[in-house]
Amino acid sequence: MISAVIAGLMMADSFVAKGAEIHKIPQEFQFTEGPVWTKAGTLLFTDIPVSRIYEWDGRTVKVWRENTKNANGLTIDHEGNLYVCHHGSRNVTVIRKGHESELAATFGGKKLNSPNDVAVHPSGKLIAFTDPSYGIQPNQAELDHKSVYLFDLNSKALTQFYKGKNMPNGLVFTPDGNKVYVADSGDGILEKFAFDGRPAGKPEWTVPAPGADGIRLDEHGHIWAACTDGVRVYGGEGKLLETIKFPEQPANLAFGKDGKTLFVTARKGVYWVEVTVKGVRPGL
Repeated sequence: MISAVIAGLMMADSFVAKGAEIHKIPQEFQFTEGPVWTKAGTLLFTDIPVSRIYEWDGRTVKVWRENTKNANGLTIDHEGNLYVCHHGSRNVTVIRKGHESELAATFGGKKLNSPNDVAVHPSGKLIAFTDPSYGIQPNQAELDHKSVYLFDLNSKALTQFYKGKNMPNGLVFTPDGNKVYVADSGDGILEKFAFDGRPAGKPEWTVPAPGADGIRLDEHGHIWAACTDGVRVYGGEGKLLETIKFPEQPANLAFGKDGKTLFVTARKGVYWVEVTVKGVRPGL
């Protein structure tokens, strides 16, 4: 365990539970990403370089899936299906009852860059995913943009929602499905957009978020973002409320257990800490 006080977490009105400590899953990895809490009450997360998805049941870590073609971001839907972004195969897939199917691999006849993070719209009818170029070399790029896409799960149509400013990364829908937040790790910003299924208009607001990667929401509408300096918590209008420090730089995050446990994938480690608000858990 790592003392929350030593880590500099505690503030007068901190989102970290009083007296809480940061815990670390007792295993080292290469670069962890994609945490998601499952209907089985376990945590799934990826280790990109070794091309694995791991599962932690609160006691032990086991390999859940191997040879994932450098899986990165994960999420689940209300049926428990797992959506996966892959750097190696440059596509997005879904795993249903153990069977994996490809959803999107090209746009306009050209290969995607390296799908990074994925979110299911609350309607269950579509997914959104980001496509920066972190998983490829410059000479491998076929597209001249790094975008956020929408994939219709019924029609199978892939459309461009937003042409990212630099490196669109984490994204999350609000529970009512009327808004979507997008983090751009290249420009170090967090943006809020209205969402009606059509291409994005101008953002409702844009705020600084250094190195912003994975993002999640809590039930009060706060935005939790994995940033260079820790997990940043923003109010619904973009005001920075707190920065929670971790021993390693966070890459992504998710709420698990009863919703008041924050899990953070941070390079070689996976951490968790109790918080004072209940987070929104995709698919649950």
